[in-house]
Amino acid sequence: MSKSDTFLPFALPSIGKEEINAVVNVMKTGWLTTGIKTKEFEEAFKLYTGAKYAIAVNSCTAALHLSLLAIELKADDEVILPTMTFTATAEVITYFNAKPVFIDCDPDTLLMDPEKIEEKITKKTKAIMGVHYAGQPCDINKILKIAKKHNLKVIWDAAHALPTTYKNKSIAKFSDLTCFSFYVTKTITTGEGGMITTNNKTYAEKIRIASLHGMSRDAWKRYQKGGSWFYEIVMPGFKYNLTDIASSIGLEQLKKCSDFKNEREKIATDYNKAFDNIDEIKTLKIMPYGTTAWHLYPIQISLEKLTLSRNEFIDELTKKGIGSSVHFIPLHMQPYWKKTYKLQDSDCPVASHVYDRMLSLPIYQGMKQSSIKAVIKSVIEIINNNRK
Repeated sequence: MSKSDTFLPFALPSIGKEEINAVVNVMKTGWLTTGIKTKEFEEAFKLYTGAKYAIAVNSCTAALHLSLLAIELKADDEVILPTMTFTATAEVITYFNAKPVFIDCDPDTLLMDPEKIEEKITKKTKAIMGVHYAGQPCDINKILKIAKKHNLKVIWDAAHALPTTYKNKSIAKFSDLTCFSFYVTKTITTGEGGMITTNNKTYAEKIRIASLHGMSRDAWKRYQKGGSWFYEIVMPGFKYNLTDIASSIGLEQLKKCSDFKNEREKIATDYNKAFDNIDEIKTLKIMPYGTTAWHLYPIQISLEKLTLSRNEFIDELTKKGIGSSVHFIPLHMQPYWKKTYKLQDSDCPVASHVYDRMLSLPIYQGMKQSSIKAVIKSVIEIINNNRK
């Protein structure tokens, strides 16, 4: 891709006339906040994932927070989570004055290494938060077995993982709480938004009430014909509800979700074929127990065989008009977490090693074949021009 061509962004949403028309129709109704469209989105999501309950919220962060509330996390409790994740996964734990405990990743999948979990379990451990990194599921059964042995709750951070499956079933069918994201870079988007799925009625009822100020009834029900003005505050809650405008987008996106996943998979397949015999590139290992949503396409470059650093590699891609990113700066290396919990890079050596070598290439539905080829060509050219 030459400098004269348009810069290829790292990610773009796929928004069609269906989503635009859906938003316009909602705006014409005069009811823009949480209402009937949000309820329709929740019902559609339940059917798509096979979960018993689905509660729409305004972000996956909100979903994670409410899930911890549902399991009654308390101050000084500990929650085990991977270091290879976005800060929101750890951040919500601190809302309760509880402690995040970081686990190293597997060098090939970059998923939390289940073999490292038990050594971090203490009398204070309350839960495990597993992250389905890049859209690939954790080894769910292995983690659930550890949780059962130690009487721990399990919450899945599935921000990357729609429509991921594990052993031919939706990941929403495993464990009591699964949290999805509809941020703009995800497989389906509502701009900002999230969803909590659960198979536990008590959790669902508590989360629904807590998501809107702890009110005993939804606002839209109170203002409908025949509705009552009366409501009660039954607990301190939060302003986490998803609007009908966002939900109308989500409904249309959900109809396309499987097709979107197939498009991403096709791009990943093209990348895999192109990079398969290049010694300087290590692609993500895909486990046979599930399917991946391909939210990300991360690679690791071999610094030992190249004359440039990862940051310089990204700069070279930028010069060629290719956007890229890094997922993630491991949390044990981030200044706040490192200082607060007195962490060292050596506490999670695999993630620390991988971080200097990893970057994520563009992968999103709607990418043109010419763009895919441009990414492949650019990566290979940088490798060829910078071998030791």
